[in-house]
Amino acid sequence: MSLYDDAVLVLKRYEDQGELRQAYLDHLAEHPDGMWKACGDGHITASALVIEPERGRVLLTLHRKLRMWLQMGGHCEPQDASLQAAALREATEESGVEGLTLLPGGPVRLDRHAIPAPCHWHFDVQYAAVAPPGAAHAVSEESLDVRWFGYDEVAAVADESVVRLLEATRARL
Repeated sequence: MSLYDDAVLVLKRYEDQGELRQAYLDHLAEHPDGMWKACGDGHITASALVIEPERGRVLLTLHRKLRMWLQMGGHCEPQDASLQAAALREATEESGVEGLTLLPGGPVRLDRHAIPAPCHWHFDVQYAAVAPPGAAHAVSEESLDVRWFGYDEVAAVADESVVRLLEATRARL
């Protein structure tokens, strides 16, 4: 199964955010290249909120270009077999945490956001990844910093999209 086919299947199975979910499916139907960064009208991205439920905290990255605290994530790559694989790869690369596991049940949320030209939109498919207890993390080239925050600290440092992702993740737990 191609990554494109996997994305369509994942989105068809996703039961929340009906109108936004349909916008994702419409985008893919209109853009056979909609999985890739080269698609100028926007493209699917995959991200994961790294959590440590036992300690009630999340690992966020201070994005180098955006200078915002965000979950780990980014563009799909040709070697990604699925959206889940892309999200897990991105989370591992950007956090430096080995042994991450995605929460079962597929995506936690969808978040479409505008990005600077030449592209227009990121259609982000958001997962949650559980870190092993006491996992070590590292700062990647895409980050200025990577840091653990208590659940109650996230709203003070991150934007609403991250707060909503954390809320949905906690509900899934």
